[in-house]
Amino acid sequence: MKILGVTANNRRKAFEIETRNETWLFPYARLRVKPTSDNRVVEAYPDPELSREAFTYVLENGEEDTIHVDEVLEYNQDPDYLRNLLLYKLTLEAQDRVAASPLSKREIIRRLGTSASQFYRLLDQTNYSKSVGQLLALLHVLDCDVDLVVRKRKRKTA
Repeated sequence: MKILGVTANNRRKAFEIETRNETWLFPYARLRVKPTSDNRVVEAYPDPELSREAFTYVLENGEEDTIHVDEVLEYNQDPDYLRNLLLYKLTLEAQDRVAASPLSKREIIRRLGTSASQFYRLLDQTNYSKSVGQLLALLHVLDCDVDLVVRKRKRKTA
């Protein structure tokens, strides 16, 4: 996701990050290098060296830091980002389980009832077009139980 623009809003004590679809807030409290009333943000811009997938901000004293858009999406609990994060974690687990499995890859593919190319797409952690259901089927073939736990979110203290 590309960042189109960044504005430091000192009144709200947050950055406003503009993307193609939405504008996100990212509070100063989440920064590693925090601005203060004596050391304000003087510049904030989408970083071209990081393909505009991060923004850099500079404080009056010259300190600077860069924040990746993933941090902003995670803070704002973006559903698409959280889905992709779940897919990523399940894929890494599936890769580990395939490597440790006594079954050959050919046998896993046969039990899944799919093609070899589809099997390798399931194991590709950069492929987000797969479904959670497909990964659960793969883990089931690998003799794994997957439990989904739903619990009330704990309050975070700032």
